[in-house]
Amino acid sequence: MLRTATRLVARGHSVEIFAISWQGDLPPDNIKVHAMPQSGLFNYKRYQKFINQAFDLIKNTSANDLADFDFIFGYNRMAGLDAHFAADPCFIERAHQQRGFMYRLLPRVKWFAECERLVFSKEVKTEILMVSDAEKIHFQHWYQTQDIRFHYIPPYLSAERFLLQDKELMRENLRVTFGFAQSDFVFMLTGSGFHMKGLDRAINALAALPKKYLEYVRLIAVGQDNPKPFELMAKKLGVSKNLVVSKGRTDTPQLMQGTDVCVHPAYRENTGLVILEALASGAPILVTASCGYAKHVAKASAGIVVAMPFDQTEFNQAFLQMIETNEKALWAKNGLEYAQKLMQQNDGSAEADILIALAERKKSS
Repeated sequence: MLRTATRLVARGHSVEIFAISWQGDLPPDNIKVHAMPQSGLFNYKRYQKFINQAFDLIKNTSANDLADFDFIFGYNRMAGLDAHFAADPCFIERAHQQRGFMYRLLPRVKWFAECERLVFSKEVKTEILMVSDAEKIHFQHWYQTQDIRFHYIPPYLSAERFLLQDKELMRENLRVTFGFAQSDFVFMLTGSGFHMKGLDRAINALAALPKKYLEYVRLIAVGQDNPKPFELMAKKLGVSKNLVVSKGRTDTPQLMQGTDVCVHPAYRENTGLVILEALASGAPILVTASCGYAKHVAKASAGIVVAMPFDQTEFNQAFLQMIETNEKALWAKNGLEYAQKLMQQNDGSAEADILIALAERKKSS
């Protein structure tokens, strides 16, 4: 969001940001931030208060001619948006496919479903920016959203963040950081929300390895989540010494460059940016086809994509194959070349370019 805002300002536009809260340093003075904390027992009630207050401020400001908001772009689903950044999966699809009837009767579920309808319904004019087309079929199934309203954003990877280091030094750095032997074979899973990212699947695959491999194969999980359930699971399966769970880190790209294999067996993910980050780090990757960006692994020939519906035995075999195959170096090379081409396609301005074009089209109409 902040990258898009700064690119818009650099192009001569004025940007104001409305948020319930703001963490970290504030942006430059030429980008105004309205942080509007809300109180309430339920999160959806707080969200609705925020939406009401934000739109009241937008309308009052425009009415007083202090500023004229030409275009309203939202990262959360709500009524009144000119465009929405659709990074999350289709809510109503998940409510029907992954939950029961009683869940769908909850007030919070009805509220989130209505917010989604007010963005994607065929009667609405909100434009939709998507980083993956994986969820498009679900939105169109439930809301008959017109094709013309979807705008695809090429994946963005920061060339600066993924500056390549000496491979051997990065291997040594990772192993020293986590107390591994230099000869250990390391799988790395990255991303907050370990359950949705499939850490349990990776632990099961680790436990299914022949005993000789458990002497030197390690699994690192890096991200923000409660590690206890997964540490208990590893202990129960007899592989607790093979698993390390770490909080999120700023040196993740460097750690990726030092790992043997990145693994991302997510249950379901609209994109899975970490997949592209693994490619940009020169790491072969094992993923599930349920991730929107898994297609890039197949196109690049940069690892193994496990088909859906998910089968743990099949995944276990692929996990073992990642250790034994001689193709890892080729997969790493292919993935790195593919990621570098992606970086050339989007220098970080793609979202700003689309928004400017949509705002100009709205103004002319």
